[in-house]
Amino acid sequence: MAGYTVVNLKREVEDQAPKFGWAPNIEARFAAGPLELENSGVSYQRLAPNFRFPFGHKHKVQEELYVILRGSARMKLDEEVVDLSAWDGVRVSPDTIRCFEAGPDGVEYLAFGAPNTGPVAADVEPLPNWWTD
Repeated sequence: MAGYTVVNLKREVEDQAPKFGWAPNIEARFAAGPLELENSGVSYQRLAPNFRFPFGHKHKVQEELYVILRGSARMKLDEEVVDLSAWDGVRVSPDTIRCFEAGPDGVEYLAFGAPNTGPVAADVEPLPNWWTD
């Protein structure tokens, strides 16, 4: 195996959102496998304007870093809501519940997670309808 892997996240990583009925409001491309990552994970995600992710989530082990690429969002972190814009980074500890709501122009972001915990279901706890007004 080579000492590096090059993958275009938009062209070469399958959008998983349609499989879960999330399209067209969500685009979710999980690239740990295609990039052959051994110790971390990464995904590209896009939310349509003013769309709120349908569930919050937390992890057993994995710490995450979110970096806003374009647009704006509000992010609920446990009981606090923070406003985010392009190039803001947010570190989230495993046990902090988190959820995104896109701003009026939508939002695109990268999510990085470490350590790599294998299948997502082994580490993540989804919390449907967690963020209610």
